[in-house]
Amino acid sequence: MATIVLDGVVKAYGKNPVVRGLSLEVHEGELLSLLGPSGCGKTTTLRMLAGLEHPDQGTIDIGGTRVAGPGVRVPPERRGLGMVFQSYAVWPNRSVEANVAYPLALRRLARSEISERVRTALRWVRLEAFAERMPHELSGGQLQRVALARALVSNPRVLLLDEPLSNLDAALREELRAELAALRERLGTTLVFVTHDQAEALALSDRIAVMNGGVLEQVDAPERLYHAPASAFVARFVGGANVLPGVVRDGVFHCAQSEATFALPNEVARSEGPATLVLRPEDLELGTEGTPLPLAARLFLGNSVEYRFAVGTSLLRVVAPPMEGVRTGQVLRIRARRARVFAAP
Repeated sequence: MATIVLDGVVKAYGKNPVVRGLSLEVHEGELLSLLGPSGCGKTTTLRMLAGLEHPDQGTIDIGGTRVAGPGVRVPPERRGLGMVFQSYAVWPNRSVEANVAYPLALRRLARSEISERVRTALRWVRLEAFAERMPHELSGGQLQRVALARALVSNPRVLLLDEPLSNLDAALREELRAELAALRERLGTTLVFVTHDQAEALALSDRIAVMNGGVLEQVDAPERLYHAPASAFVARFVGGANVLPGVVRDGVFHCAQSEATFALPNEVARSEGPATLVLRPEDLELGTEGTPLPLAARLFLGNSVEYRFAVGTSLLRVVAPPMEGVRTGQVLRIRARRARVFAAP
């Protein structure tokens, strides 16, 4: 296991800055997810950790050793890392066993040691019975497990995963997500996991680093990130909160471009002036009190229903138990049990 420290890391492609002064510490044995939209810099950050890219400024230390910085550029093969790519990167003309053995064969280890390590890695990912299969005989989930076994076979001190589940269907993603969580518990390796899927990040991570435009918005435990977002961006991206622009006057939030107002719960900070109101869909309730709004749409979700309302140019989503006889256009009243307010920039 190893601690990772990035200090003031900057990376640009031509005149396009991708990572802007990133400072971050990944603790030994921790699973930290880099979460953010496409183009936010998370994959570039992972590639700099792997040694596939070099920072323009700043330093990177792994396990107390500097691997990137002014005058220092340790190549990928000497960083003690394993990496799993989004695209599997499995050789189609090699068996499962040969694919997993390849990193060890490059190091010219004894055949008996290679065989033992490959068996162990395949057992970790539940592919022992598939050792002689060829890649074209495997499903997408099995191919991704082959890639994971190949990354683990060298006993890396750090494992880097670049959106490894994004090419899989929903059922396979759920299955492999659970397997990754169980595998991580057994191995205790330091993991850095890149994803744009907030459900994956919330389910797997010890901490999540939310990136936006090449900078860190917030680094926190999943529960705190969800319930105490540091910005409207984090609230919107993690958990899909309603984010409404407006102004606070006399403890009441007045929505922009709308007649709608929301009484703020007592525990909410009430600084007067332009602000952004953040309301999670499950923190809103429909009843006899609150803001009256006409129902724009109703989406059945199984044990709950998502009710949608237009608030100016914004969409307000409420997730609540099914209500009998509710129809589009009907005026319903909405009350906020919890809310967050951020001063407008």
